[in-house]
Amino acid sequence: MAKAAAVEVQAGERTVRVSSPDRVIYEATGRTPEVTKVMVAQYFASVEDGLMRALRDRPTALERWTSGVRPGMKLATSRTDRDADAFYQKRVPKGAPDYLEAVEITFPSGRTAEEICPTEIAVPVWCAHMGTLTFHPWPVRRADVDRPDELRLDLDPQPGTSFRDAVDVAAGVRELLAELGIVGYPKTSGNRGVHVFIRIEPRWDFVDVRHAAIGFGRELARRAPDDVTVNWWKEERGQRIFIDFNQNCRDRTIASAYSLRPIPGAPVSTPLTWEQLATVTDPGELNVFTVPARLAEDGDAWAGIDDTAYSLEPLLQLYDELPGGEMNYPPDYPKMPGEPPRVQPSKKVEEHWDADGNWIGPA
Repeated sequence: MAKAAAVEVQAGERTVRVSSPDRVIYEATGRTPEVTKVMVAQYFASVEDGLMRALRDRPTALERWTSGVRPGMKLATSRTDRDADAFYQKRVPKGAPDYLEAVEITFPSGRTAEEICPTEIAVPVWCAHMGTLTFHPWPVRRADVDRPDELRLDLDPQPGTSFRDAVDVAAGVRELLAELGIVGYPKTSGNRGVHVFIRIEPRWDFVDVRHAAIGFGRELARRAPDDVTVNWWKEERGQRIFIDFNQNCRDRTIASAYSLRPIPGAPVSTPLTWEQLATVTDPGELNVFTVPARLAEDGDAWAGIDDTAYSLEPLLQLYDELPGGEMNYPPDYPKMPGEPPRVQPSKKVEEHWDADGNWIGPA
């Protein structure tokens, strides 16, 4: 069979060339037809308003599924995953168009990289041509890549809990934020979780923002200990919704609003009003076929997210006042000041560690 010729997709004021347009990226399911590569590009163009609100001027890593999404396919999460089918692109790909802009970011290791910084809708559409389904923007703008302007609350269902459990916890998030004088903006993760984003004043560094998330999560868990946890170790989480505070670390990102997820049916991480979120029972209904029409009819639920930037002080006060202190960083991070031992509690022998979390046990 002859290979389909490349096609042009209108993206704002530009046209973007998309090769292999008929390549099947998502196979058909019981409720959705198949999705081709050109359909992905057209989808990103159709949600321009919301997608660019999420990506504009932010360093953005790309989650590339160049062969499409199939059962059993694997996403590489480290350099050792040589047999993976998909991967994260954290540097500007070769052959990028001249209108694509970049910004230098610094990883926790101290290494630097030039990362894509979307400034117009043609950029994510070109990324679709490169097999991108999910965009992972940093919580910073290129004007200051070390001072986040966004706090991200990731409500992650643990085994034994469901999307609806995350929705119930999200209602508590909204209530607590309101008490603190803060407005948050919810979206589906595109899978089982819920995300709540908050615009903040870019006055604090990544460590402060992470501490603010810890403080908020601890207060939420104090109020609903049977439903919410901030315990880092999986063996301590139980059947609760985990507030993943480490998503606020440097170089930790969350799927952007209007990103596709690599799950059958092409679900979308969809911004919603709080009232809309309360009625969702199946996040898979928010997909590449249904979301553009919702956006065209109702507008972006996050249209007002940039109107007000909030102070972190109320959340940092919770971190200072509530017991617990510093918590574990992700395992690929260098050991951080004040961090407790990186050993799961069931395997920890107290006399082998000093007060600062340093190993003093047998050689």
